[in-house]
Amino acid sequence: MGLWGLLTWVSLLLLILALICFLIFCGYIKYIHMKYDHIPGPPRDSFLFGHSPTILKLMKENKVIYDKFLDWVKQYGPVIRINGLHHVMILSVSPETVKECLMSTKYKKDRFYKHVSNLFGVRFLGNGLVTDRDYDHWHKQRRIMDPAFSKTYLIGLMGPFNENAEHLMEKLSDKADGKQQVRMHDLMSRVTLDIIAKVAFGMEINSLEDEETPFPRAISTVMSGFVELRNPLKRYLPGNNKRIQNVRKSIGLLRETGRECIKRRQKAIDDGEDVPGDILTQILKGAALEEDCDPENLVDNFVTFFIAGQETTANQLSFAILELARNPQILEKVQAEVEDVIGSRRDLEYEDLGKLKYLSQVLKETLRLYPTAPGTSRAIDEDMVIEGVKIPAPASLMLNSYIMGRMEEYYEDPYTFNPERFAPDAPKPYFTYFPFSLGPRSCIGRVFAQMEAKVVMAKLLQRFDFTLVEGQSFKILDTGTLRPLDGVICTLRPRTSMK
Repeated sequence: MGLWGLLTWVSLLLLILALICFLIFCGYIKYIHMKYDHIPGPPRDSFLFGHSPTILKLMKENKVIYDKFLDWVKQYGPVIRINGLHHVMILSVSPETVKECLMSTKYKKDRFYKHVSNLFGVRFLGNGLVTDRDYDHWHKQRRIMDPAFSKTYLIGLMGPFNENAEHLMEKLSDKADGKQQVRMHDLMSRVTLDIIAKVAFGMEINSLEDEETPFPRAISTVMSGFVELRNPLKRYLPGNNKRIQNVRKSIGLLRETGRECIKRRQKAIDDGEDVPGDILTQILKGAALEEDCDPENLVDNFVTFFIAGQETTANQLSFAILELARNPQILEKVQAEVEDVIGSRRDLEYEDLGKLKYLSQVLKETLRLYPTAPGTSRAIDEDMVIEGVKIPAPASLMLNSYIMGRMEEYYEDPYTFNPERFAPDAPKPYFTYFPFSLGPRSCIGRVFAQMEAKVVMAKLLQRFDFTLVEGQSFKILDTGTLRPLDGVICTLRPRTSMK
């Protein structure tokens, strides 16, 4: 047999093996269909790809996939099945299921968080507080971090909160002529980045002044990489290599920054210098207590807090500005409260935050309509029944605050921005509102974030009137977190009705 004949036989053999593998894979998908198809849900787009074509089309059009999921819930019920290749995601909008799965330590985070640990083959969030699926290890990390979020320490942050917010007000004053168009989301992203860098890690980034700083772009690039996870084949598509390399490069920048920051702080501790009891110090204290501490685990938590402390608060502030500008009566009411509580004082005191009750309602209502971290998911390792539907294990269960916050079953006129839903005498949402998750794995930084948001918003409402520039949309961009697509473009004028 000649060389050509040998190559032909080898090619034929490989083709046969590939066909056999494909048939086995098809058989496995058929098995998955038989196992889960009793669960309600829309018809699959295709046998192999399930609902992925619909989801990917929505992503390509910059639409929020959760709006489609909400449509499916309305049509097929409170428990639906979403297929993607050989994976099945179960979406439940049952408050009792939210209570069961989030308030208990029984249900660990699902495989999605494992994928976020490493993004495009590069370590990203690793085993930090958000992604650690080992409850015992996570709990150890959480206990160590708790002092950095104690009431005493948070009260001490009012100075940096005021200082950075005041810097933002100075920048806005230069633009507040009623004519210049200001992209508010960009400025909110920069001020929250400056705050988290300063109070958590002792870093002076000063991104409000330095528009060339690479960190805002790096965070945006990395967050866009989250969305890529919904299309596992995208990394293999032609022309996508440059985008993936940019994500990897951005992750590298963030992690290298973390290593340098940790190295400097550890040297300061070793030299006996006074160091703040901030997040970075707590990360290093935790490392000292572990016998075999992986140095990269320290970087995991640096990146986790660096991104989470910037991204979600910036988005919440931007959506709050968007809705207040769209609702003049609500804007007038919250401005009146700010005037009454802080008058013309430059800085807020910790005690002022508790008096800004209506502003709290505005911020909570913002997170109902726009939960910047829209949901979470849990692994179902044992068969369970939800709303009369049997869920065979193993399965991934999605719980989504965005979807539940927009359901008429739980909120009257849900698309209307109405802070009165969170008035002190209003009925509390029953496990339908969880923008910071719930239970033992709720966000450790939720109080930090809302204090920061209150200080920034109170100063903004005290100093400026703002109007949305016509022509922009009110669409949402999903980059793993939710942000306003057009950036909330406003014109501003100084307020004259300050006490």
